[in-house]
Amino acid sequence: MRVPVPRLRLTVIRRLLSSQAGGGYVLMLAAAVAMIVANSALSQAYFAALETHVGPLSVLHWINDALMAVFFLFVGCEIKREFVDGEMATWPRRILPGVAAAAGMAVPALVYLAFNASVPGNAAGWAIPAATDIAFALGVMALLGPRVPGSLKLLLTAIAVIDDLGAIVVIAVAYTKGVNLEALAAAGAFTALLALLNARRIQPIWPYVIVGTLLWVAVHASGVHATIAGVITALALPIRTTPGMPEDRDSPLLRVEHALAPVVAFAIVPIFGFANAGVDVRGLTLDAAFDPLVLGIAAGLVIGKQLGIFGAIMALVKLDIADMPANASTRQLWGLSLLCGIGFTMSLFIAALAFGSGTDREAAAKLGIIGGSVISALAGMAVLARRRPPDRA
Repeated sequence: MRVPVPRLRLTVIRRLLSSQAGGGYVLMLAAAVAMIVANSALSQAYFAALETHVGPLSVLHWINDALMAVFFLFVGCEIKREFVDGEMATWPRRILPGVAAAAGMAVPALVYLAFNASVPGNAAGWAIPAATDIAFALGVMALLGPRVPGSLKLLLTAIAVIDDLGAIVVIAVAYTKGVNLEALAAAGAFTALLALLNARRIQPIWPYVIVGTLLWVAVHASGVHATIAGVITALALPIRTTPGMPEDRDSPLLRVEHALAPVVAFAIVPIFGFANAGVDVRGLTLDAAFDPLVLGIAAGLVIGKQLGIFGAIMALVKLDIADMPANASTRQLWGLSLLCGIGFTMSLFIAALAFGSGTDREAAAKLGIIGGSVISALAGMAVLARRRPPDRA
């Protein structure tokens, strides 16, 4: 009698990859529509609608501060799941994507600063090309179908998850300016309450939602970017570990993540993309493409990402510190590194924090982000489209 072998925890990951890839297609469409609208007769109405105030905030701020807090709640759930009970639950599994993600953030930042360190005010955007848009990148990778092995999709997801964690730290540390200490103290109290809920292993989700919402209000008032409240709330959600078995979908964290996955992929991220990707380029001259801000971001995404990620992966493999991803060739790893240069969502978000929404510098940053992301996507597809046998050890 054969003993059944426990299924690996791939069901959730495959579903997540599928939803994010599909969401990537919707994001591409939203970004394209935004660019068309911003350069049409509807341009004035488009920008005016984003600046319309609803209560204390403009529509754009509600999208970037409130909706994106939900996005960061989802990202926080994803990060915690992967590190506690997922593909990065052990240190050996964290080494390859961890070092690759770190190099993939540091090298693009250095490339950007090489173009902009001497330009007054531009240095603030150093983190813009350090981000990777997982939905966009997986969407492009999904277009290639079986040409890309599953191990590369999982590696891309792992790199992007750690990249998101790094971006969260950067936002909290580098892009927080004035701080309201009273509001920050209130935020600390709500964080402590979330920790208490976690310690008591409270299973209903609604207490976390209520306290997390109050935390968002307090963090927003404190001057720290309010999206951090989403991450803190996610980290407070309990998860039951199930080594060697399928993930426990009854865990509060898994319930929230599964509920948010389609909402984030098909609504929140496309809405953010539509609201932030529109750039009116009708009045721009060719000289705009040679602005150090535009060049620095585009070069950081296209050149910095592939140098950092591909160089880190190959160094770890050659030094026998990490294994080559299963069924993957060196060429395919290069293609993956290029796709990581699709910065889009997080890059647009950081650009607004670095330079302020609606400023000339933010508009220039958007050009660099869109240009660099498109070049990275096309170059990555071109490299991955040619099927090559995996490298032999």
